[in-house]
Parts: sequence; structure tokens; C-alpha cells
Amino acid sequence: MATPVTRHRKIASTEPPVASSPTTPASFAIDYGPEAEAVLVAIQTEIEHAPTLCEQYPPRWLAIQIVERDEDILRRLQASAEGASLLKRADRHIQRLAEVYGDDADIVLTDHRYGWINTLVRQVVTRPDEEKVTLSERLDRVLTHRVLGLPIFLAAMWAVFKLTSDVTAPYLDWISGVISGPVTEWAIALFHFLGLGGTWVESLVVDGVIAGVGGVLVFVPVLMSLYLALAVLEDSGYMARAAFLMDRLMQPLGLHGKSFLPMIVGFGCTVPAIYATRTLENRRDRVLTGLLVPFMSCSARLPVYVLFAAIFFPGRAGLVIFGIYMLGIAAAVLLGLVLKRTLFQGNDGAAFVMELPPYRVPTLRSIWLHMWRRTSSFMHKAWTVIMVMSIVVWALMAIPAGPGRGAFAHTEIDDSIFATAAQAIAPVFAPLGFGSWQASGSLITGFVAKEVVVSTLGQTYGAEVAATGDETPPQAVNPVQDLVRIGAGFVQATVDTIKSIPLIVGIDLFPHDESPEPSALMSSIQRSFAATSGGHAGLAGLAFMVFVLLYTPCIVAVTAARHEFGARWMWTSVIGQFALAWIAAFLVFQGGLLLGLG
Repeated sequence: MATPVTRHRKIASTEPPVASSPTTPASFAIDYGPEAEAVLVAIQTEIEHAPTLCEQYPPRWLAIQIVERDEDILRRLQASAEGASLLKRADRHIQRLAEVYGDDADIVLTDHRYGWINTLVRQVVTRPDEEKVTLSERLDRVLTHRVLGLPIFLAAMWAVFKLTSDVTAPYLDWISGVISGPVTEWAIALFHFLGLGGTWVESLVVDGVIAGVGGVLVFVPVLMSLYLALAVLEDSGYMARAAFLMDRLMQPLGLHGKSFLPMIVGFGCTVPAIYATRTLENRRDRVLTGLLVPFMSCSARLPVYVLFAAIFFPGRAGLVIFGIYMLGIAAAVLLGLVLKRTLFQGNDGAAFVMELPPYRVPTLRSIWLHMWRRTSSFMHKAWTVIMVMSIVVWALMAIPAGPGRGAFAHTEIDDSIFATAAQAIAPVFAPLGFGSWQASGSLITGFVAKEVVVSTLGQTYGAEVAATGDETPPQAVNPVQDLVRIGAGFVQATVDTIKSIPLIVGIDLFPHDESPEPSALMSSIQRSFAATSGGHAGLAGLAFMVFVLLYTPCIVAVTAARHEFGARWMWTSVIGQFALAWIAAFLVFQGGLLLGLG
């Protein structure tokens, strides 16, 4: 057995080693093979002819760092004329080594280094005759399999969206009933008790705040279920495997699996996903990944998908939502291929090396903390950004567009400033099948936050329903009876949710023929889209979902993009995504008409 080495340099270091002295053991050099050693010796010779560099760094160590493209060392060398000249001469040697091996020079050195480590370990470590295979290794043989890995990942995502769409539906109906029923009735009764019934103050609270914010809060169970599923996947260690699996998909884009990690974050929120690109090594990867991240459907878009899937695709909502999410990933891949051949032509992504953590059983405390932190963030947005936008939209719908069109809070909705401005924009979306001013207005306000799309639809269509309804005096409320009804509804929603859990795997143990009655909002959207699409409401609804998927993200995400990548790339993203969303929605609607769908 060879004598173990007692002292050697670290595998990776940006600081040069301490020079040996007569009282310390002599340093050693790893043999990187004849071709690599010839390159190292050539670069080392160049370094030895640069006296300043020899005084600062050991020549062989510096040669290795140059071949491995250590960013810190390269930055220091570029700062001096002597170092910059050395790098130019060294690049020729490095290119020759890459051509010999058909791989990056840094990978060549890394392979030899780990080969040396493995040889040393075999010499000094005694292993049992039968090596124990851990549970994580057995699971990885299946979950990260070259063929089975990706279908298993897609199946896991399918289960997540079945959970968010089908299983949580009873709670959505319960919250919707509570907001449109007791909460609204209590607010109206309170304003009549205060002598403010029928005033603009009542309209502001009922038609503005409750209709806007309440329309978004309905989807809290959907988001909680999504955050629950993501927390389980993250804490179990499976999300790291997802990045590993996606490495093969990212390679044609000139990226690697590490770029998929910000995209996974993007399923929660685009803003932290953009900042997560900081973990990538070079600016080229950061910018390209940042341009692709917004195509991952953030949780703010999910309420739009759930609402429209329930309206236009009842019984297939989970499949449609899953398809929308997969379309976002496909759009990112296709755009990445285009960008690699245009704006990022000639650049290749860096190699992807990661250590997979062992599988763990997620703890209830950890899952709860993840789920609550994200849900509370959404609730905070509901009471700040969404409420402010709801008030703004209400005010714009309360202000007449000109003289003779009524007074403040007493104007026909079609004569309001909001409707007039939205009508001017509506022709842009007419070829997509949803050329109503309500849909157009919701997309414009959605630029502030995607949840506002739902709240704006609730306000605009809700105002129309209220305007066409009969004026009836408020009924007497019985808070105790209402609370009992709310509690009973919660229990029934819980029972229905438990019954729906087998639906995740496609098993319906409790079949029923009754379908829930669509709400007034859902019926209004259905009629409006049927009118603007010439009777092809389903196609128009799908085109609207595709547009929401692909168009410009929220203003906070745009600001983050400008902060991270600069104004040029920010505007490229904003304008490019809007154009791509319009084209994709146009193809969905017009292509569907040509195929006789809808």
C-alpha cells in the first residue's frame, strides 16, 4: 500500500498556497496526463518570464487556475497589462488542449484530479466485500433514470395540479359563498344602519374592496395546496433531482440544470426567481435564464387558470392547467433555442456538477412554515397591492368619461373612464377572441399584479350584474344563523375535499352526477367570451389563458429584471413577451377556428 500523502493543496482555491520552507514537507504535483501537462508547462514557462506574477503566485498553481478559468484570478490578471498579455498567450494553449480532448480544459483537469483522488482512496481505504446500497441510491436508480426520470417528474407535476384544481374546489365554493353571501350582506346591512345605504361609500366597500379583494381571496386554498405540494417536493430532496433531470433539456439552450433552479422558484414567484439567477457563474447564463424565468407560471397566475378552466373546461380543469404550465416550459425551451442562435450565438453553457442531497421525510413543521410563509405573503399582497388596485378600478368605473354621462358613482358602467379607456384597447385583442373591454381592462391592470386580473374581472362583470339586477331593499341579517351556516359549509367542504383526494390518481370513489351551479361572475364571463368570439367561447377562454401565461410579468418583476440585467434587457423582455403572448393567443384562437375546434 502506498504511503498516504500528509499534506496537499485544496482541490479548489482562489488564493495561492503558502510557499514551502525547509521545516515543512515538500509540495507535490498531480499528474494531469501528457497533453494537459504540456499545456501547464507551457503556461508555467510564460508565467516564469513575468517577474511580477512570479512574486505574487506560484507558477504551476497560477497555470492551473488559468486553465480552470478561475474568475477571481482572471479578473486580477486582466487588471494589469502583464496579466492580460499572459492570458492571451495562454488561451492558445488552452484551446489546443480542448481540441485534443474534445471537452473544456477545466473539465479535463477536474477529471484527472478526481481520478487521482479515487486512486488514493482505493489505496488507503478498506471497504467491506459487499457495499451497502442506501435507500436514496435505490430511489435515484428509478427517479433519476435516463428514460423514466422525466415521465416520473411530469407525473408528479400532474398530481400537483390535480391537487390544486380538483381537490380544493369545495373550499373555493365555500369561500366564494361566504364572501358573496354573509360578508356582503353584513356590509350592506351595516351601511344601511349607519344611514349610508346606496351611497358611494357603500359602493366603494361592496363593489370595490369586497368584490375585488374577495374575488382573489377565494383562491387561497388553491395556492395553499400548491405551496404544500412544493414544500413536500423541496424538503424531500426531489426538487434537486428535478434540476438534475432537466440538465439534458437545458444543454441545447447553452445552459445547464442549475439554471432550472431559478425556474423552479419561478413557479412560486417571478421576483425571487430573477434574483436567484445570481447563483449562476457568468452574466451570459444569468441574462438568458432571466429572460426565460417569466415563462414559468407564478402562483399569481394560477387563480386566472383555475377560474377560466372551471368556466370553459369543467371536468377537465386539472388537465388544462397542467397543459398551460407545460406550455410555459415549452415556450421557454423554444425561446432559449432561438436566443442561443441569435443574441447569444456562439456561447456554450458551463458544465453542471451538483451533489444530490439524501432523501428525507419532510417534517410537518417545515411544511407548515413553507406553506404559511408563502400564503401570508399572498395575503399581505391582497390587503395592499390588490386592495389599492381594486379601489383604483372602482374609482375609474365611478367617474363618468365626460359631461352628460352621469355623476360620480352614478354613471352607467359603459360610460365610465375605465370602460372608455379599455374600449380603446379592446380592438388589439379582438383577433384573439376576447375583444371585450372587461377582458382588455383586466389585462392592463394585471400588469401591476397578475392576481388583479381576477379582481378586475370580478369588479367589471359584477358591476354589470348589479346594474341589471332588481333593486331590492337589504334583508335583515342574523349573524348567529349566518355563522352556523358558515361553519356547516366548512365542514361540508372538508368532507367533499377528503372525498376528492383519490381524484389525484384518477380514481373517483364517490361519483356524483350533480355539477355545482356556476356563479354569476362565471356566467357573465361565459356569455361575454361567447359574444366576442362568435360563439367559440372555449377557444377564446383558452387563448386568454395562454396570453396571461406568456405576457409581461408584474411591475415588481420588471423592476427586478432592470436591477439585475439593465434597462436594455428589461425592455427586451417586456416588449418581447407581450408580442409573443399576442402571437401565441392568435394562433390558439384562429388556428382552433381553422381546425373546427371550440
